[in-house]
Amino acid sequence: MRKFTKLLCAATLIGAAFSAAAWEPSGDVKVIVAYKAGSGTDTGARVLATMAEKYIGKTLIINNMPGADGKIGWTALVQAKGDGQTIGFINLPTFTTLSTLPNAPFKTSDVIPVCNHLTETGVVVVKADSPYKTLKDLVEAAKKNPNIRASTNGVKASNHTAAQLLATSADFKYKAIPYGGTADQLLALRQNEVDFTCAKVADVAQLIKGDNPELRILGVFSENRLESLPEVPTLGECGYYNKWYGSARGIVVPKGTPKEVVDFYVDAFKKTAEDPAVIEAHQKAGLELDFMDDKAFGNLISEQEAFCKDVVTNLYK
Repeated sequence: MRKFTKLLCAATLIGAAFSAAAWEPSGDVKVIVAYKAGSGTDTGARVLATMAEKYIGKTLIINNMPGADGKIGWTALVQAKGDGQTIGFINLPTFTTLSTLPNAPFKTSDVIPVCNHLTETGVVVVKADSPYKTLKDLVEAAKKNPNIRASTNGVKASNHTAAQLLATSADFKYKAIPYGGTADQLLALRQNEVDFTCAKVADVAQLIKGDNPELRILGVFSENRLESLPEVPTLGECGYYNKWYGSARGIVVPKGTPKEVVDFYVDAFKKTAEDPAVIEAHQKAGLELDFMDDKAFGNLISEQEAFCKDVVTNLYK
């Protein structure tokens, strides 16, 4: 009897372990991206999703749900079933900024972190043929003309906050013109609808290259010059905002998703991020791959939420 009991207990433990380890998606996985196709978030999501299929074992289908500065897609994400068949990308600090607004349709607690994907440094950008050759040129012009225009990726979205950090630290006024996302705000700059914009390095990487680049970077939101842009000064060097600012883009699942599902995706995306082919693909695309597991990404979300409450809120008063 005692031997039978031991065998039964052992079988139960093995069965439980096998059950937890055996979860996998039952079909194609929907990946919600809250911005339009061709945006920086969409580009990065597609690079990662395509190569992650090797480790997830199912097709990952990008579902672009743009609009309302990300609120449409993220509201759909938090309302999805927590069954592992729907995952999504969030952008920090835009997600945490929106979550702290009055009557916000979602909170940070409505999602469970899986992993960080990219961490991208902010930049100040003008057209390649702009009369503003340096960041100080731009600031001096803005001080003389408070009607200078900047495109943003949405009201109080990440690139709007970057412009606010620059303007506040440099003590000038400007007119922020919101667009539906980064792709649209950059198009506005390229079409001479605005005078400057703030974006991320990866967003403009292909537009500053070649013999006839479309755009020029005037400054980076970093404490030190970037290895990839050694000739571009930091804002701090010019006497303006002297801390790092940028965006993190990571994967989350809806609240209520079982732990074994979260663990499955953490493991799959970790293996993806460590794949040499994936690393090379990100480098070629100008994307700053920066994998963090669920715990580290959760800490980053909390830090960004505090940044939004303590810093970002004061920028828009």
